Amino acid sequence: MKTWILLALITLSEATIGVFVKLTDGRIPVQTLTFYAFAIATVFLMLALPRVTKQPLELPRGNWKDTFFIGALIAAQSGFFNYAMTLVPIANAVIFWSVAPFFTFILSWLFLGEKAKKSYILIFAIALVGIVVAKPLQEGYMLGNMVALGVGAIYAAMITYIRHEGKTETGNDIAWSLLFAALIMFPSLLFVGPGDITGMIRYEGLGLSLPVMLWAVGLGLISMGFAYLGISIVLKSINANVYSLVDIIVSPAVATLWGFLIFNEVPASSMLYGGALLLGAGFWLTRDMSRDDPSRPVHVCNPQSAH
Repeated sequence: MKTWILLALITLSEATIGVFVKLTDGRIPVQTLTFYAFAIATVFLMLALPRVTKQPLELPRGNWKDTFFIGALIAAQSGFFNYAMTLVPIANAVIFWSVAPFFTFILSWLFLGEKAKKSYILIFAIALVGIVVAKPLQEGYMLGNMVALGVGAIYAAMITYIRHEGKTETGNDIAWSLLFAALIMFPSLLFVGPGDITGMIRYEGLGLSLPVMLWAVGLGLISMGFAYLGISIVLKSINANVYSLVDIIVSPAVATLWGFLIFNEVPASSMLYGGALLLGAGFWLTRDMSRDDPSRPVHVCNPQSAH
């Protein structure tokens, strides 16, 4: 029971990325905001992971190349995902990101020699219909939607590389990968500035003002830090494939709900119908690929927390 409660909390935390990005109200450039989040998540994980895993946070000796490369991919996917959140409603970003399983299969087919089954033709057809119905090229949201689709491809590249190397996204190495991601995003402080880090935002509905940096801390601590820490715990009790199947459906749905409750974002009917087809097809594909090789590492965190 405790495992499933923690899994529910992880899902809630992963789905808060768009919330924290939008709550900054553009006061912090999204590139710099991403750097702050990485830095905060890194510090949190370096302090918390050794206590949770009961293992010292050792340097990844002999594994620097992989750790850095994964960090670079994390920086790319998180940076662009956060950027997409500034351009489109939360529902758009998380639904179009959910093409990741399809990119993962294509890359695995090309580089890992995975074979396609006849059922995949139907799955891909359903996904294609879902994308068309969701209208990624709709006026006003085209750039953000296309960026979110691109994030799915970047995430798939990271998962394919991790699988090729026989690694996972969990364990102490993720803290070092996030450190590299933070270092990669550090130049944003120089090029776009630190943002209004001492600013306050007035919320009339609450009758109080809150600091902008509160949301940057939330992004790093809750959306990234807590999510990765929780994943390192739950994967000791449940199979990564089970987590993946829950995550691919629940996280986008919860993120969409956050958008509605907090920002009154009402997804267009085309987005809801297309998203349902896309998420359902992604769930089906992930389940089938997991059954084909239940021992293989699969994605255990969406670009929101790595989601």
